Amino acid sequence: MLSALVFSCVVIAVADGDTLTARCPAPQGTLRVRLADVDAPEKAQAFGPASRRQLAALCLRRRAEVRPLPGAAGRDRYGRAVAHVSCAGQDAGTAQLRAGLAWVMEGYAADLNLPALQWQARHDRVGLWADARPVPPWVWRRQHRR
Repeated sequence: MLSALVFSCVVIAVADGDTLTARCPAPQGTLRVRLADVDAPEKAQAFGPASRRQLAALCLRRRAEVRPLPGAAGRDRYGRAVAHVSCAGQDAGTAQLRAGLAWVMEGYAADLNLPALQWQARHDRVGLWADARPVPPWVWRRQHRR
C-alpha cells in the first residue's frame, strides 16, 4: 500500500500529459503514476501530443520525487498511483498548467494556487488556451467513448 512517503524514482516512460511510469526502490518497484490535481488532453485530442512532449521533456529518464496521495485518493479507478511528481525541482502538474497543457481537476485539487496558474495560462493564451474553444479532456472523453 502506498503512503504519504516520498519516493525517489526514475521516470522510464510517459504515456500522455498526466501519466508516467516510474521505477522506484523496493517495495514499490515500477509504478504507473497519474499526476495529482491536473487533467491533460488525451493523446488523440488537440494538444494531447504537445502535453505528452512537455511532460517527457521535464521528466523522462530523470530522477523524480513521487509523493502519492494518502489513502484511497492515492489510487485511481485504473489502479494508477495518484501522486505529486517533481522533476528537476519542478512540480510536473504545475509545469503542465503553466504551459497551458492541462486543466485543474476542480473538486480534487487541494492546492488553491492551481486555478490561478490555469487562469494565467488562459489569459496569456498559451498552449491549449491559444485555441478559441479548447475542449476539456473529460468532455472529449465523454464525446469519444467507444
